[in-house]
This record gives sequence, structure tokens and C-alpha cells, in this order.
Amino acid sequence: METSTTRGRRFWWPILILIMLLSITPGVAATEAEPVNAPENSHAKRYGAGWDCDRGFKKTDQSCVQVQVPTNAMLDTTGSGWDCNRGYREADRACSLVAVPANAYLNSRGRGWDCDRGYEKSGQSCVAIEVPAHAYLVDSYGRGWECDRGYQAVNGACAVVELPPNAYLNSRGKSWECDRGYRKARESCEAVEIPTNAFLDTSGDRWKCERGFRATGGSCAAMTLPSNAHIGHSGNDWACDPGYRRRGESCAIPEG
Repeated sequence: METSTTRGRRFWWPILILIMLLSITPGVAATEAEPVNAPENSHAKRYGAGWDCDRGFKKTDQSCVQVQVPTNAMLDTTGSGWDCNRGYREADRACSLVAVPANAYLNSRGRGWDCDRGYEKSGQSCVAIEVPAHAYLVDSYGRGWECDRGYQAVNGACAVVELPPNAYLNSRGKSWECDRGYRKARESCEAVEIPTNAFLDTSGDRWKCERGFRATGGSCAAMTLPSNAHIGHSGNDWACDPGYRRRGESCAIPEG
């Protein structure tokens, strides 16, 4: 059975809902309303107070003025300026055609040009690169060509690399290195003189004494180990045994 209390609650629910809607609606209306003193061709900022000009207009003082886009141009990404179309460049607030000479193409930005492969810039034109004998074209840098392997650039030409005896072309192929067991001596390769009790090291042009020997001038002398010492890790010096400390050319027990 419906009581007076139940009827009272049912009566007040619609009124409470209406009050809530009335309290929310003015806030929504205020958010969507035109900003105060907003000029024509503008809109409320997405975040915060104030206004921004519509796309195609730019802010001038407190108004929005239409962007004057010249021929062969388009609005830029901001919508408040303009950029020239590809193949045109800005000149005196207008867009002029990029004059691409023969044997050239528009560059990636579309505002200038680069020469085709095999050509180089000369003023406002592209001239053919003169590739000498024993050379080949490279990408557009420097002189535009490189000498073949075994040749080197000399006065605009490619001269053969003269190899002295006991030498070979290096990895670039533009110069030479001495064979293992030889070292450079001006324009030739001289043999590395290896003394007794020595061997060629990994460089191939120097020597190192065998283990237990020490370099003395141009020879290898046997090391004399003091008491309580042993040959060190390098093999060409000695170290004191554990419990001893080096003092000059001997090993002594530390004091204290």
C-alpha cells in the first residue's frame, strides 16, 4: 500500500532532477557561447580564455584580417600565412617560377634545383663533369669523380700508384703499405732487422724480445732475476714473489 511518505518522495524526485538540469545548463551554454569581444572570423580558444582567428585569417590588433594568398601559393600549416607551391619560390611577396636549367631537376624542397648525375653547377647552369681516364663518377661532392683502384689523383688526372718492392696496395687502393717484415723508408720498403732472441710483433714492422729477455738498444739481453723474483706478465720484466716488495733491483721483505 502506498503511504504518504512514499507519495512525497515520488513528488520531489522530478523537482530535484529539474533543479540539477537548470544548474548544469548555464555552464554548458557559457562554454559554447561566443567569447566576449571576439571579432568576426574568430573562434574561442580550445583551452583557456580568449580567441583565435579562423583558418585563412591572421590576427591584426584586435581583429582578424584575411590572409592574401598570392598566385601559385597556398595557406601554410598555421593557417595564418602562406607558402609557395612546389616549383615556385618567394620573391617580393609573390611566388615566381623556379627556372630549372638543362640537365637539372627540382630539389627535395621544391624551391631550387640540383644537377643531374654527371653534371655540376656552374653559375645558373649545369655542365658535364670531365671524368679522366682510369676514373669513375661519384655522388655530387668534391670534384665529382674518383680514381680507379691502383690510381691516385694528380693534377686533375689519375696516375698509377707505383709500388716499390715488398709492398702492396692499401685497402683504399690509392696508396701502398709494406709487406710484413718490412717498414716504410721514404718511397721504399726496408727489411726489419730482428735481433737474436726476438720476433716480429703483430704490427709486422717492429720486433719484440722473447720472454725472459729485455730490449737493450737494438738487441735483446737475458734478464737477471734477483732472489725471490719471477718473470712478470709481459715476459720482458720481473716482479717480486708474494710477500716481497721491489727495492731497486732486488726483492725485500717489507718492514713492519
